[in-house]
Amino acid sequence: MNASDRIICAIDTSDLEEALLLAELLSGEVGALKIGKEFFTAHGPAGLGRVAERNHRIFLDLKFHDIPNTVAGAVRSAAALGCWMLTVHASGGGEMLKAAVDAAAGSPRIFAVTVLTSLDDRDLAAVGQSAPAADQVMRLARLAESAGLDGAVCSPREAAMLRSALPAEFELVVPGVRPFRADAGDQKRAATPGEAVAAGADRLVVGRPITRSDDPAGAARRIASEIAEALAP
Repeated sequence: MNASDRIICAIDTSDLEEALLLAELLSGEVGALKIGKEFFTAHGPAGLGRVAERNHRIFLDLKFHDIPNTVAGAVRSAAALGCWMLTVHASGGGEMLKAAVDAAAGSPRIFAVTVLTSLDDRDLAAVGQSAPAADQVMRLARLAESAGLDGAVCSPREAAMLRSALPAEFELVVPGVRPFRADAGDQKRAATPGEAVAAGADRLVVGRPITRSDDPAGAARRIASEIAEALAP
């Protein structure tokens, strides 16, 4: 996997024309595009299809979290759209995770969201989770791995911990990535691309540093260079 293939660009907009322009500009520059709730709620499967037509694999990031039967149906629907990978919330439990894996039957790839990168220990305590965020991330990642998922979504801070504890084929997808000197935005557990890859991340989700750049393709190439430098012997 080359450096650019490791980049997943988050298309977090409800503007269809903006999304299509970004898809055009980033063709061949990133490994996939992430379509989340903002875009999908506005434009649905038809909009997703138009983005995919620009020669991109799609990471559908809707974070399914429901009873097992409902999640299984949602996964089958996502498979029919041709999605390459998607997310479910690991906190939905083992039975739900297994239902998602069974419904996918290998495609799309299923990744478990552990703890959102916008949350820290104080936020978790406010909702009754007394253990540190890192402990909860490990617990949920192990649950996902045992259920047969392809990987987990975690912050850069937990990547090294998970990489040392889980099989190499269990991929780590890391959001909260900001190039050197970039604003962390609403991400409380962030890192640079080089730091994230060095910690064990397999794929990086990057949004505003690319999509809000005056030169999105150039921004993606600079991030790929940071990744390649971090991976160099």
